[in-house]
Amino acid sequence: MSFADLKKQSKMGSLTEKLIKQVEKLNDNGSKDDDRFWKPVMDKSGVGSAVIRFLPAAEGCELPWAQVWSHAFQGTGGWLIDNCLTTLGQQCPVCEKNRILWNSGSERDKEEARKQKRKLSYYANIYVVRDPANPDNEGKVFLYKFGKKIYDKILAAMQPEFDDEQPINPFDFWTGANFKLKLVKKDGYWNYDKSEFASPSPLLDGDDDELERIYKSLNNLNDFTDPKEFKSYDELKKRLDYTLGLRGVPKSQDPEVVAEEEEWERERRGETTSAVSSVPESKSSYQSDDEDEDDALSYFQKLAES
Repeated sequence: MSFADLKKQSKMGSLTEKLIKQVEKLNDNGSKDDDRFWKPVMDKSGVGSAVIRFLPAAEGCELPWAQVWSHAFQGTGGWLIDNCLTTLGQQCPVCEKNRILWNSGSERDKEEARKQKRKLSYYANIYVVRDPANPDNEGKVFLYKFGKKIYDKILAAMQPEFDDEQPINPFDFWTGANFKLKLVKKDGYWNYDKSEFASPSPLLDGDDDELERIYKSLNNLNDFTDPKEFKSYDELKKRLDYTLGLRGVPKSQDPEVVAEEEEWERERRGETTSAVSSVPESKSSYQSDDEDEDDALSYFQKLAES
């Protein structure tokens, strides 16, 4: 480009426009979410809704959901964001540290243990029936990450409390039920209490050809509990020591770890990458502090009694 052309485009404002587009493109590429996952969206009024269908276990998977414990907290040496080895039935150095803190009798130590406690997440395949915020998602299969609140609703549908309620398998193509996800903001948290299952009905009117196509497109949930997704005990212990500042300043982190820390920090602050959502998920999208607190108390109590 000649100097004259440069000056001409500057006057027209096209250089600025091109630069902005390039920056936006770079930013989008740098913060792109895993497009296999679906997330609900809350509008400006603090309300969100969608209709989803939980799907059967994929071929080779024992259950239609995966359960994963994890740790995510910040210490003087940085963040620790890792899966908890208790998911695999193994000893976890973070949980061992928390047990020592909990049993010390110090309220300050207990508060630190709460901050570092395990967090429980579930993963399942879903079919999006209705998504007012993002209609393009409708009719597609996604992964969905959710917490104890929604998991309890699934169990309640499978094992109803009252005799006059018929148990259903929400994951069944033919005898399952759509899940009406209703989201409101309550006391600063995303709240799913009003969510409920509809009456049992076949998905897609029992179109077996289409259901078979959906079945073959399911994500393998075993990936979430693959030992390859977990650090070894020694690796996790080393990361814990760095995070707590027990070994001085941590070494430089690789880009993947930095990206994970930045993503977790955005979630912690309640930020979202979706342009549609203007109401942040303050605190947590999956569990309230009360639920986390109950989980921590029961877990550490069991440890103390063992």
